[in-house]
Amino acid sequence: MASNVNPTVRRRRLGQELRRLREQRNMTAEEVADRLLVSQSKISRLENGRRSISQRDVRDLCGVYEVEDRRIVDSLMQMAKESRQQGWWHAFGDIPYSVYIGLETDAASLRVYEPQVVPGLLQTQPYAEAVVAGALPEATAADIERRVQVRMRRQERIKDERNPLRLWAVLDESVLRREVGGKHTMAEQLEYLNEMSQQPHVTLQVMPFSMGAHPGVNGQYAILEFPEATDSTVIYLEGVTSDLYLEKANDVQNYSVMYEHLRAQALNPDQTREFIETVAKEYARG
Repeated sequence: MASNVNPTVRRRRLGQELRRLREQRNMTAEEVADRLLVSQSKISRLENGRRSISQRDVRDLCGVYEVEDRRIVDSLMQMAKESRQQGWWHAFGDIPYSVYIGLETDAASLRVYEPQVVPGLLQTQPYAEAVVAGALPEATAADIERRVQVRMRRQERIKDERNPLRLWAVLDESVLRREVGGKHTMAEQLEYLNEMSQQPHVTLQVMPFSMGAHPGVNGQYAILEFPEATDSTVIYLEGVTSDLYLEKANDVQNYSVMYEHLRAQALNPDQTREFIETVAKEYARG
């Protein structure tokens, strides 16, 4: 198969199609689970794309849903096969947020609010090393290096001249004021932010302290949108030991509206570049 197959996205698309087939039969996940002698949670995980789907799973489900068109069955079986392949990130070992990386790799656009640190896609390597070391105080040097390598590889989506990821990031002022890795690292990082903000597919805004309370006070989140209309938008909430992915229309709507308020209240892109430049000079002066 082609090396650019994204197993995470294949699982999502296959799960959505299996859910559609179940709903066409007016069956509940519990009814399907009873027919196949499996747990209801397994059916839910398959449909949510959070679990690898075997070709046997697809065959059994197509049997329950009485899918008679062999072309549909073969297509779903092929998707199941592709969904079990490994993405580029698997070469780096066990990455806790591998599901997110798979989604980000295939996304057309990403909107993110970050209250603590520079988004990974916009980090310089020295800054990334300092962030990872600080966030994971018990990690070995090898673990830190591996995570930083993954972060640098993820940035290829931003720098892809043919199909770059459209990134819109709103950063709290604390991101600029938190000294990560020392003053030189911060000055370099902020200069890089301004450099990247000049790219036509990157929009950067800062939420100043003077704005007071705003819709982002509840914490970091990201909104991922995909080129295929059949792929639902995903809200990503990062956790310490586990992450949360929201796809229900109501959740997506609420977070999208909240993001619009963030963009409206933050400094505009030109004001943001001036603000970042001012803070960068403060670090450069030491």
